[in-house]
Amino acid sequence: MAEDTKNFTAEEREAMQAAAKEAKAKRSRAKKSPEEQRAAGEADLKEAIAKLPDANDRKLATSLHELVMEVAPDLMPRTYYGMPGWGKDGKVLCFFQPASKFKVRYGTFGFEPIANLDDGTMWPTSYALLELTPANRKLLAERIRLAVS
Repeated sequence: MAEDTKNFTAEEREAMQAAAKEAKAKRSRAKKSPEEQRAAGEADLKEAIAKLPDANDRKLATSLHELVMEVAPDLMPRTYYGMPGWGKDGKVLCFFQPASKFKVRYGTFGFEPIANLDDGTMWPTSYALLELTPANRKLLAERIRLAVS
């Protein structure tokens, strides 16, 4: 094993491998119809959720997928470093980083720079999440709507 791989945790190496696999899948799907790409992305996302070792992470990821598809049905389901993600124009717009992915105490729902969240000179781009309460759901729905606007 190369010397520099000692600088990465097993989780980080796994995420890098997942990203490489996603890039390969993206290239192989490029000539498929948007419907076929959506179906493949949806299957990848659901497989990633099913593989999560923690039941709460699976519940959160499933609920977030339902929320994103309800609020922004045009976003493309996909994976992002092996985690559930949703894209626009071929790029990830938002994603869910499960707590179990990096062995931390909370999951994170985050937005990438293409998200239209700009508000002055500072704005939140991620949210720690233990459960998707009605209040959390409402806040995230508003952020998702803004992000895709």
